[in-house]
Amino acid sequence: MAQGAITDTTGPAGYGDASSGKNYLNAEKGFLSWVTTVDHKRIGMMYLASVLTAFLLGGLMALVLRLELMKPGKQFLTADQYNQAFTLHGALMVFLFIIPAIPGSLGNFLVPIMVGAKDVAFPKLNLLSIYLYWSGAVFMFASLLIGGIDTGWTFYTPYSSTTSTAVISVTFGAFILGFSSILTGLNFIVTIHKLRAPGITWFKMPLLLWALYATSVVQILATPVLAITLLLLIFERAFSIGIFDPRLGGDPVLFQHFFWFYSHPAVYIMILPGMGIINELIAVHAKRTVFGYKAIAYSSMAIALIGFLVWGHHMFVAGQSELAATIFSFLTFLVAIPSGVKVFNWVSTLWKGSISYTTPMMYAISFLFLFTIGGLTGIFLGMLSVNMHLTDTYFVVAHFHYVMMGGTVIAFIGGLHHWWPKMTGRMYDETVGKIACALVFVGFNATFFVQFILGSRGMPRRYYNYLDQFQPLHAFSTVGSWILGAGLVLVAWNLIRSITKGAIAPANPWGGLSLEWETASPPITENFAETPILKHGPYDYFPAGSKH
Repeated sequence: MAQGAITDTTGPAGYGDASSGKNYLNAEKGFLSWVTTVDHKRIGMMYLASVLTAFLLGGLMALVLRLELMKPGKQFLTADQYNQAFTLHGALMVFLFIIPAIPGSLGNFLVPIMVGAKDVAFPKLNLLSIYLYWSGAVFMFASLLIGGIDTGWTFYTPYSSTTSTAVISVTFGAFILGFSSILTGLNFIVTIHKLRAPGITWFKMPLLLWALYATSVVQILATPVLAITLLLLIFERAFSIGIFDPRLGGDPVLFQHFFWFYSHPAVYIMILPGMGIINELIAVHAKRTVFGYKAIAYSSMAIALIGFLVWGHHMFVAGQSELAATIFSFLTFLVAIPSGVKVFNWVSTLWKGSISYTTPMMYAISFLFLFTIGGLTGIFLGMLSVNMHLTDTYFVVAHFHYVMMGGTVIAFIGGLHHWWPKMTGRMYDETVGKIACALVFVGFNATFFVQFILGSRGMPRRYYNYLDQFQPLHAFSTVGSWILGAGLVLVAWNLIRSITKGAIAPANPWGGLSLEWETASPPITENFAETPILKHGPYDYFPAGSKH
């Protein structure tokens, strides 16, 4: 049986008394009470609705792209329309969904509760962050009204400095979104440093907090580089200043250095929060003390720091020196080590655990399988000799999606199921949740695994048309995308239906030991009726020396 983590009280009655029926959802009513709130939980829920909207739109564009690629030649999109849909799919998924999804929604909701605080350190800055997110989204969607954008989500110059599409609108939107990320990261760092309840030392924090802390460090240090790069691109387009365009005396490779100096750390902004969620899912649903807690905590920081040093592996074919390419290749292998530490420790945690095959655990197991494939295929791309053949092919597309979709998004969906009862006070249908997980897993692999084969056979990425020899694999990938889409629709239906039809959730449906499970479901506005005092670690499921 799990040991209790809290002294003086057990369950929500002492720290999160909801006997009055009041909680953060119904304490205040009306539209204005939401858009003017400084309650981190409400801001987290608004982030959740926003990022899921972006995910829906980006996902629909992905389905359109895959349908167009069912056969060679034009199906229903022109080449220009394909490029615009491809660019907006990437920009929406990266800037409006994957980067802010976990920190903005689950992070905002959980960080103060997990440290035993009433709110984040700077509640008004937290509200400002979501206003900045919405403002950036408006600029991005405005591009649809003024000609769209067809540069690809990386905005590579010189094309982005010469095309007639709405580059300024989209890049300025991404510029604004960067400030939203910075404010969120600043809030998390200060909250974790300064607002921890008595007894919560650095090595008694849930590992999700370590992951979000490392993510926040990267957000604060790397995002300004992207902001400056996009601002320079805007100035070049608006005033014909030669910065990146060679016709004006600029250097397009300089843009790549600037962009990837941010965007490779941004990969870890995307994946580190997902790794943090997996720590919680595996420990709670296997009722097992985390194996190698400190190793996992330190590996999060190592990934964040080494991630700043490997951007050049995106530029092996951009003309950099052989020495630089060799160094970046070595550093790429080096950053794989802390990721490998995490995978080893997760599997070791599962070993002889009392595993409950709940929906969240099914997503955690899916993550282990998919992220491992994504990580191992990254080793291929980090090898100079192999990269020369695979760069800019569908092999890269498959690798990227196995890390981002198979990693971050799968972890996000698993975390959403894990904390959904806490966030809404309702239980979803477990059977439907498992069926949806199976559809997502099968559909994802059907969609993207064949793209490794396509890439290894020479199919270039981002192409509108292709040779007939690639058609069977493209068709297989397209059918897989329909299965994946059906699974995601079922996930959404199950969660939304639970809000009105689901059973009332108990305070601690999974038997977790971290502080969020000591509050009511949903939590009261102040999170805790009194300051909690942690006496045990968040993963002390079995006594030391237990054979479990």
